[in-house]
Amino acid sequence: MKKTLILFFGCISLITLTQAQGIDRSSFIKDSLDIYINRALTNWRIPGVAVCIVKDDNVVLMKGYGVKELGLANKVDENTLFMIGSNTKAFTATALAMLQEEKKLSLDDNVTKYLPGFKLENKAAGEQAIIRDLLCHRLGFKTFQGDFTFYNTDLTRQQIIEKLGHMKATYPFRSKWGYTNAAFLTAGEIIPRVSGKSWEAYLQDNIFAPLGMTNTLALTADMPKSFNRTVPHTLVDDRLTAIPYAQLDGIAPAGSISSSVNDMSKWVMAQLNFGKVGTRQVIPMAAIQATRQPQDVVGSIRHLNGEINYELYGLGWFLQDYSGHRLVMHDGGVNGYVSSVTLDPQDHLGIIILTNTDQNAFYEALRWEIMDAYFKKPYFNYSDAYLSFFKANIAREQKVNKTLRDSVALNLPPAMPVVNYTGKYYNELYGNMIITQGENNDLEARFEHHTKMFVRLQPLGGNRFYATFSDPVFGKTVFPFTFQDGKITSVKVKVADFVEADPYEFKRLN
Repeated sequence: MKKTLILFFGCISLITLTQAQGIDRSSFIKDSLDIYINRALTNWRIPGVAVCIVKDDNVVLMKGYGVKELGLANKVDENTLFMIGSNTKAFTATALAMLQEEKKLSLDDNVTKYLPGFKLENKAAGEQAIIRDLLCHRLGFKTFQGDFTFYNTDLTRQQIIEKLGHMKATYPFRSKWGYTNAAFLTAGEIIPRVSGKSWEAYLQDNIFAPLGMTNTLALTADMPKSFNRTVPHTLVDDRLTAIPYAQLDGIAPAGSISSSVNDMSKWVMAQLNFGKVGTRQVIPMAAIQATRQPQDVVGSIRHLNGEINYELYGLGWFLQDYSGHRLVMHDGGVNGYVSSVTLDPQDHLGIIILTNTDQNAFYEALRWEIMDAYFKKPYFNYSDAYLSFFKANIAREQKVNKTLRDSVALNLPPAMPVVNYTGKYYNELYGNMIITQGENNDLEARFEHHTKMFVRLQPLGGNRFYATFSDPVFGKTVFPFTFQDGKITSVKVKVADFVEADPYEFKRLN
């Protein structure tokens, strides 16, 4: 989301900018948005961003900024593809709502009617679960629960659904909202049972093609083959680095779509027009409305400008009230990408923001800046406010990692010879992990379903090892081993919260 002009602008007092924007907020989009975005590209270290604003059936702005890949001159344009992550979920929910309008299913049908093998660890919950439960995250799981097992792995869709059935829910069924990617996969797999088409084929034939979304890809496997595509980036030891594309086709209905702002503008326009494209009703109005009906209370949300409102969840959409405007919105985040799609139906306003680094909150800041301009609210400079929080978090993480690296440098001996830690470990949900001896006094862990990833384990003294994942998205952490009667019995594996918050206990098998 970058330079001579930008650097010059960055030296201008923000007070001056604030005063200028305060005179006439309606001019922000036309006169200042380019400067605002280009400045953020530099400050946030974002390689590329694409932005589209739709208002009253007109495209007010559709533009790419920056580059597709750091260090190369290929500029982002309106047709450049980005992974949109969980913005995929609205497509999946809409497809199922369309099938309901075709009388091929009801969102209140039991999941087992279409997937007889579906079950949950809570037997009664598995029998009672309806399609709507899958689409609004109320199965009883904690947010992101199970995602280390399901995310970017070699598991098939059927294997993920089977593993979901063994995952112990954190909360009673339907008692609490918890964002569950595997539930959306399960919902998506109902589509071929009633339509005769795979999830990806149904979206292509019934949503992408009729809306004219000619460049949009349903599957991540197709992204590297595309000519006009961005490359994902993340921070590795505070250096912005290009990383491999996530492989999410095993959980595709939850987050595998790649699209451009041009194609997404057609989706947003159809959403704002209740499914119409010109005179054609491409998506039934009732299907659009079904996805926007509140199903669950997510919680309270406090905006940076001081407003406090409830946040609800529909089917594939978050629902918020902001300054008297009802918003329909969702964010998306996968390896190297974060994005947002926001609808303000009553004002016929739509905002799309796509970025190709997962280490930024600018996509969120820009959304509120644009809305405030249209809602005639005072200029806030969300980008700098979010950046301040972001840098503080990075500094805290760096301090923790420095302390751990310093401990490694002390060459503190582990509680037992490192060879004693090697062997095969097992987690009931995930499967197998094998630990072998690496260079020096290090260990190396490899996981059954993340075949391209390994973890370097360096002694911190005692039973703790500093864990560095080869895939930076999974982070850096500490693996503590447990002992019983002088023998190693298990190890707790923790990945970055971006993937899953709670640790996994792997028990030693030999």
